[in-house]
Amino acid sequence: MSEPNINRKKIYFRILGYLKPYWRHLIGVLITSVFFTVFSGLSIYLTIPLLETLFQTELRQEQNLSPTAELSQKLETQAKSGGFLSGLKRELSENLYSFIDTPSKRQSLLRICGLIVLTFFLKGLFGYVQSYLMAYIEQGFIRDLRNETYSHLNKLSLKYFTNERIGNLISRITNDITMINTGISASFVTLTKDPLLIIVFLLLALAISWQLTLLSLVVMPFSLVIISWLGVKLYKQSYTLQGKMADLTSFLQEKIYGTKIVKAFNMEAKENENFFELTNHFFRIILRITRIRNIAPPVTEFFSILAGVLIIWYGGIQVLESHTLKASEFLGFLFIIFQIMPPIKELSNVANRIQESTAAASRVFEIIDEPVTIKNKPNAIPFETFTDKIIFDRVSFHYDVNHKYILKDISFEVKRGEVVALVGPSGAGKTTLVDLIPRFYDVTEGAIFIDGIDIRDYELKSLRNHIGIVTQDPILFNDTIRNNISYGMEDTSFEDIVSAAKAANAHDFILELPQGYETVIGERGLKLSGGQRQRISIARALLKNPPIMILDEATSALDSESEILVQGAIENLMKDRTTFVIAHRLSTVRNAHKVIVIDEGKVVQMGTHAELIQDTEGLYYRLYTLQFRFSEVNQ
Repeated sequence: MSEPNINRKKIYFRILGYLKPYWRHLIGVLITSVFFTVFSGLSIYLTIPLLETLFQTELRQEQNLSPTAELSQKLETQAKSGGFLSGLKRELSENLYSFIDTPSKRQSLLRICGLIVLTFFLKGLFGYVQSYLMAYIEQGFIRDLRNETYSHLNKLSLKYFTNERIGNLISRITNDITMINTGISASFVTLTKDPLLIIVFLLLALAISWQLTLLSLVVMPFSLVIISWLGVKLYKQSYTLQGKMADLTSFLQEKIYGTKIVKAFNMEAKENENFFELTNHFFRIILRITRIRNIAPPVTEFFSILAGVLIIWYGGIQVLESHTLKASEFLGFLFIIFQIMPPIKELSNVANRIQESTAAASRVFEIIDEPVTIKNKPNAIPFETFTDKIIFDRVSFHYDVNHKYILKDISFEVKRGEVVALVGPSGAGKTTLVDLIPRFYDVTEGAIFIDGIDIRDYELKSLRNHIGIVTQDPILFNDTIRNNISYGMEDTSFEDIVSAAKAANAHDFILELPQGYETVIGERGLKLSGGQRQRISIARALLKNPPIMILDEATSALDSESEILVQGAIENLMKDRTTFVIAHRLSTVRNAHKVIVIDEGKVVQMGTHAELIQDTEGLYYRLYTLQFRFSEVNQ
């Protein structure tokens, strides 16, 4: 999978756009981050008076100076130079020492210890509140992103799903969005807290010694250049990784679904090889990403240690030789500088996480940005009742311009109440033709009219409300039988559900199940037999009771006994309804008002069974000879 040509910064800001509903929580995060940062800085700065109280007591006693008097002398000298940093240090030190300065050394130490406990308690409290607010924001925006992606997916036409693997789509909604959550959640916390920590610690460091602070910042640009270069490489590898995760998901979905065929053809070993190849490729990509991701923290740490060594050398000279810096201030400065290292390392990790999240987000946004082609026109007309006829007027269809036509120049009309049998070889286009009626696809050329109105002018929901469908492969959900029958008709009474089940010859076997109508039938209804699944699907169509029915080989999965009963129910359903049947049974074809023979996407014959059977050179006669005659013998 190739990396798309996209603007990563634009994608990241698009992700941040999902935070708009949570702006109040963001304000709370910013406020708590400020207080967390202030108390973090104060907790470190308290080491300076602690060290002075412990180690410089004898010197003050000889000079008969209190800590406040000593501080006043030094601050008076510093005040002459003026400046913001001198003022900051003066205000901070005066207020702090005025509180802890007492005649008793034990009392001063006790006050310092009390301040340390208080600052760490408040730091932890504001950190906890910030973390909770951030968790609310993170999970909320991930929920919103998942909901928007799935909602948009439901708006797309079947054409989109024809071109996309189901496993790939599942991977994007699950794995890719999880990747966004992992990266963005970490970056949110770090980007709201760590920059403030770095700023506060830098201000404290500048207040102590601006020369040492500038020296510590000299090596930082080298680290940033390397991290930026690694981020570009990480984005490309992460995008590839998410694509391979989609391949893995698709493979598992297909092979688990087809386990019976895999075993029947003794393909276990071969499929193991295929799976191992995928996992090995995944393994190699993960290792490349790990190498890139894990090199950033040691690079940052190396340059940080290099800066630390320069600080110790230069600061030690100021303490030992020039005496322009007190030992307690120098130790406090070192504490502060080394406290800056963890947030800087976290920020370097965040850059990588953002690249991974952006790569995953680009795949998710590909779904959200997919244009919706099947939608209501402005001022669409409600479909109230079906009263007249359906007309196919020179209808042609292809999936896209690069594909050949699936249907070409189809024209016929069906009056209300008529049954139309569609016959033809496999792949002729029968299913595609009936899929155009509920607008699962839109015609490429021509038009379909119902009661003289182009179906594209009807409201999509009201149009589909008037159409019932029974598919060739019964589509059921991992839910109860009751909910499967009433799917889309949740307000239906239980008595109507039972009536539909009886008409579909399903009621008796349902009662034999452990929980009856409340039995959960498993994924795709696999706890039921093929015939049972088909009857539940027919019951669902019977319950909807629409004026237009589409039966796609609806009885192909029924045994002979069930077919007799269900076929009778379907024939009753067809009365006064317009029905399109993709037919493989002679009884259906015989009773149809019209038989349409399709071959290679074109209508090659049309008429009743009696009329078409007379043409011994026609396709219908050949199909009858090969297929329907066996049904006739059985019937």
